[in-house]
Amino acid sequence: MANRYILKSIKTIGVLALLLGGQACNDLLDEDVISNIGNDYINTPKGFEDAAKAAYSSLRIYYGTQQGLTMTEYGTDLYATGADGGYKGFHFYDAQLQPTVDYLAQVWDELYKGINTCNAVIERSSAADVSDAVKKQRVAEMKFLRAHYYFILFQQFGGVDLRLTETLVPTKATARATDADMYKAIIQDLEAALPDLENKGKATDYGRATKAAAEHLLSKVYLTKGNSANKAADDYSKAASYASNVINNYGFKLLPDFASVFDQANQKHDEVVFAVQYTTDALTNGSGNSLHLYFGMQYDVQAGMERDVLNGRPFKRLRPTAYCLETVFKDRVNDSRYKKTFKDTWLSNKPGTYNTGDWDKSKPTVTFKAGDTAIFIPGYEMTMAERAKKPYQVLVPSAYNEALFPTLKKFLDPLRPDKTYEPGSRDYMCFRLAETYLMLAEAQLLMGKKTEATTALNAVRRRAAWPGKEAAMEIKEADMTMEMVMEERGRELLGEQTRWMDLKRWGNLVEKVKLYNPQAAPNVAAKHLVRPIPQTQIDRTDGGSASFPQNPGY
Repeated sequence: MANRYILKSIKTIGVLALLLGGQACNDLLDEDVISNIGNDYINTPKGFEDAAKAAYSSLRIYYGTQQGLTMTEYGTDLYATGADGGYKGFHFYDAQLQPTVDYLAQVWDELYKGINTCNAVIERSSAADVSDAVKKQRVAEMKFLRAHYYFILFQQFGGVDLRLTETLVPTKATARATDADMYKAIIQDLEAALPDLENKGKATDYGRATKAAAEHLLSKVYLTKGNSANKAADDYSKAASYASNVINNYGFKLLPDFASVFDQANQKHDEVVFAVQYTTDALTNGSGNSLHLYFGMQYDVQAGMERDVLNGRPFKRLRPTAYCLETVFKDRVNDSRYKKTFKDTWLSNKPGTYNTGDWDKSKPTVTFKAGDTAIFIPGYEMTMAERAKKPYQVLVPSAYNEALFPTLKKFLDPLRPDKTYEPGSRDYMCFRLAETYLMLAEAQLLMGKKTEATTALNAVRRRAAWPGKEAAMEIKEADMTMEMVMEERGRELLGEQTRWMDLKRWGNLVEKVKLYNPQAAPNVAAKHLVRPIPQTQIDRTDGGSASFPQNPGY
């Protein structure tokens, strides 16, 4: 479709999207909307399709963006701050994390715009000049998206303003829903959507929501609810059932090679359950998938190197913690994921003779021809004598710092047109099958079904094995613990915008950050299980904080 061409649709329905996003404007009472698009455009076949496509576009504020990454991977047990960038309050949990931070308002407003567009399509579908089959499918997609947007808001902020009907005019009457009402609305939407979503793994019009995508999200919602004060006795069994459906009913397969999951030349593969689409077309790509920018170390000022498209533009926003590298990715003999997750070798693109840096004093100079190894990260503390024998610089763990560290390579984007270009064209995999297996394992373990949980977890571990090491990668039932689940999610999903919510779901965000993230340990506290409500939202509510309370501690 779907998301790849959304921005073209928005060119024709853009003002309608502003109308439908009444809750998303900073000054609700003073907005002037000027358009030659009539309010009934949505009732036409093209208008109805354009509105449905526009509802998907709000996914792009959160997935594959610095805003979404900041709210999901900063300040966890696996990632600490790099040398550059702002928004470090999300890393440090300090006084910088305030209700006035613009990323909070940007995500809040855009998701509410998406929610109101969903509401409009749902409510106006009865008058739309399209077939009943199309109406049912589009309404089901809108319920999936509305639930998806509310689940993100709920995880990040706690109970929010729960609007399930279209906001036609600006309003300042808002209130916070209870956690119970949030879960009820999200689950009702997803379960109501199931009968009318396409009953297949990949949508006919690629990018649209399917029954499989809704079941994957339901599994995560029930897992989260089962760990909350609103838990029910059957939450984990429902989570397991929906995950099993995704695994067994749609033809998804784990790819044989972990690295191939992130092959930019093959993005519509058998492991993708739901993806947000990006493109190389600058007219339709918006700000693009920019995750290629944020995980890179400062390779481009080192001996024999300069910035290029292949190695990326290193913004140095996140660097892996010692716990991430030394514990989570400790096994490199049997498990291929350390080597296939982190970039450890840079080939010279600036030949010549150079003095070495202060991080490798094993030799005074290095000389490179084009294509020679210039930097190597062995991942262990290679001795000075060993390093002296190498004709390149060796970066060992004791020399890691906020500028130099193993670089996550999942999101590198060599298809960018030049070395300074920021928008990326990778699709963003919101849901993939390996995570479905890990959710199944988690749910089964929490139900006391350790044998079944071990089987599910081992499916992911076998795929991650080096050839011939599959048996060595399998864990025994005695080793099947929540700690194993937590570490396995770290190995499999590092950087994939899940970790902060995972720690929150498990109830150990504060504990894990204090143990494994020295930068954040002094400040992190229970209040950080939710973000501050954007001050703009409180200011535009009648009654202010009395009607729309700020989260405690902010």
